[in-house]
Amino acid sequence: MNIVNNKLRLPLLLFLFYSCVQGQPDTLSLTIKQAEKLFLKNNLQLLASKFNMDINQAWVAQAKVWDNPTILLDQNIYDGKFFRHATENGQPYGQIYLQAEQLVRTAGKIKKQTKLAEDNVLGAEAQFNDLMRNLKYTLTTDMNTLAQYQNNATLYNQQISSMQTLAAGMDKMLVQGDISQKENIRIKALLFSLQNDQNENLRSQLDLEKEIRTLLYLHDDQWVISVTNSAYDPFQVRNLDLKSIQDSAINTRPDIMYAKAQSRYQYDNIALQKALAKPDVGLSLEYDHLNSYVPNYFGMSIALPIPLFNKNRGNIAAAAFSAKQSDVLLDQTKIQVQSEVQNAYQKLISLTNMLNDANVDIQSKFDSVAQNMLKCYLQRQVSLIEFIDFFETYKDTRVREWQLETNQRNAAAELNYVTNKNLIQF
Repeated sequence: MNIVNNKLRLPLLLFLFYSCVQGQPDTLSLTIKQAEKLFLKNNLQLLASKFNMDINQAWVAQAKVWDNPTILLDQNIYDGKFFRHATENGQPYGQIYLQAEQLVRTAGKIKKQTKLAEDNVLGAEAQFNDLMRNLKYTLTTDMNTLAQYQNNATLYNQQISSMQTLAAGMDKMLVQGDISQKENIRIKALLFSLQNDQNENLRSQLDLEKEIRTLLYLHDDQWVISVTNSAYDPFQVRNLDLKSIQDSAINTRPDIMYAKAQSRYQYDNIALQKALAKPDVGLSLEYDHLNSYVPNYFGMSIALPIPLFNKNRGNIAAAAFSAKQSDVLLDQTKIQVQSEVQNAYQKLISLTNMLNDANVDIQSKFDSVAQNMLKCYLQRQVSLIEFIDFFETYKDTRVREWQLETNQRNAAAELNYVTNKNLIQF
């Protein structure tokens, strides 16, 4: 008997610790909508991703800037004397050469580079929206699953409390010889099984709490209670048309927006690579003192590379192939989106039908019988086998009911995720 009690002690202590934590004043009771508001305000990964848009906007401004002019100064250092720039004995000394050069980009290269930078801004925005979509989906499913674990914890707590009272009473009955050792051990084993289930449920719950705290940027001593919306309508999906939501997803999904931005970038890159084949012009203004046919020479020069060997054909061809590749990837993404929407829609329909088939009247009667089952066993109106069988069946049924509800809610969250719209309101 002592061995059994020692085995039960650890899960019980964990449960009591968890119960104490739940009573702390820093516990947060949040609905999914409230959690989303905190997420949009506090999530560090999302805040960091926003800087990518600012970075790309800065690159747009940089792409518009002209090249800096170059100034060249050349003068004599030593011709028998250092830095001699005077006239001696009628002989002028010292040469000064000054040149100011400006590179002028032709064929609209600056405009085309700016267009590429603007395409990158669109890509960064799409990546940010896709990250937000993924994290919101994770948060929603975590909150749904956390609510299920909390319901399980309440059930386990109630059943453990009842079984502990029963086990304490049976210890006295065993001493008095009213029950057998076998019956007493079987009840202790049932209590241990419940505490083990509670312990496993707690572990899963703690993992979710950790992930939710990270998503919402909460302190380590803050705990979330997931509050489900009692007005949630699980049958909203029946008002949706599959073809319409597939078309909507193709027009709004951030990953498709990113694929379109990449395709646009590659086509704009073709235009830039063709422009780079055109030579840029270097314009220079020159001044030369005492090194030309006149003492003070003012001139202008034009530098124009001749595209004889390098016509940038390789880069142009590579850009054209990249554009074709991006078109293929865009088509693939569209097909994938349609498939994901269809799969999520059918999954939600199936789970919703299962939820609809659940017999609420039987569930209500099941709860009523469960409340009286312990009393019936103590009064010897049912046998030990009947009591344990009903007890475990009731527990498994309730857990599976909450699992079904959670699966249906998570399937609804998945449909919102794959369509990038709040089609199902939580």
